[in-house]
Amino acid sequence: MLIGCLFVALGVCLFREAGLFTGGTTGVAFLAHYLWGYPLGAVLFVINLPFYVFGWRRLGHIFTLKTFAAVGLLSAYVELLPRWVGFEHLNPVFAAVMAGLLAGTGILILIRHGASLGGVTILAIYCQKTLGWRAGNVQMVIDALVLLAALAATDVHKALLSLLGAVALNVVIGVNHRTDRYYGV
Repeated sequence: MLIGCLFVALGVCLFREAGLFTGGTTGVAFLAHYLWGYPLGAVLFVINLPFYVFGWRRLGHIFTLKTFAAVGLLSAYVELLPRWVGFEHLNPVFAAVMAGLLAGTGILILIRHGASLGGVTILAIYCQKTLGWRAGNVQMVIDALVLLAALAATDVHKALLSLLGAVALNVVIGVNHRTDRYYGV
């Protein structure tokens, strides 16, 4: 969990440094962060609270407790990483792709070990488990909707780069998360 959360947090920091967004609950947290200046880590933690109830009922208490711990860890990492690493120059296209790849890999690590980062991932795992839908495809659709909402806080160029990051993230999950290898819970 420490490594998976660190990968995602570094991805989130790349997105933030480049002024980009991501999808899911993290994307909603970015909206609150960019529009109203709320601390990203705190918003990320709070916005996931309602999903724990759903996860507890549908995916079990062990998965939900691991997810709660992972979101708490991610929230802390997101606030601490800017103190540990900085970027003198960051190409926004590279930031979008690399952030998506790092976040997707981190999420995949967490899924394969029975946890998630809450929100959309909980719903995606549930849909894969009960409906047979690929988790990456479910997450991609929801991420696209969140990124459309991000147009309220950014320009079209950054929104398109953010979409590129979401595609990279979801390709990692869609290609690598298979129910015949790992079930997720």
